[in-house]
Amino acid sequence: MTQTRDDNVTWLTQEAHDRLKSELDHLTGSGRVEIAEKIEAAREEGDLKENGGYHAAKEEQGKLEARIIQLTELLRTAKVGEAPRTEGVVGPGMTITVKFAGDDEEITFLLASREESGAPIDVYSPKSPLGAAINGKRVGEEVSYPLPNGKTLGVEIIDAVPYTGV
Repeated sequence: MTQTRDDNVTWLTQEAHDRLKSELDHLTGSGRVEIAEKIEAAREEGDLKENGGYHAAKEEQGKLEARIIQLTELLRTAKVGEAPRTEGVVGPGMTITVKFAGDDEEITFLLASREESGAPIDVYSPKSPLGAAINGKRVGEEVSYPLPNGKTLGVEIIDAVPYTGV
């Protein structure tokens, strides 16, 4: 999954769309049935105030329902296909190679949403400090971004090519 520079559009590959739709179908079907059975079994154990199994099952139910809402909204607003990309310009769905200031080693990663975490390379979010700093920049540009400790770190963009799944 990638997000274009327009934060309101989420592009999904057909594979990601199918995977997320399958997850949603499972959660709204057998997932809900399983959690209802857990809650019912815990209710039969007696006093609900002191029933840890009941409270754990209700918490699990809340997480399941939150994921259902997240997936429903994501699939409702998503566009299936490839996001428009320009080679040499950093954007979601691109394989990026950077070199950090003071370090000769280059790192390569996919700039994409966490929904693409099954990619065979590291995935950095476009909303992370590094992702936000380099998004829209061109190969050869140097930018800096804030670190959690309040300092800044410079980074040079070495390469930006469309992700091919390899």
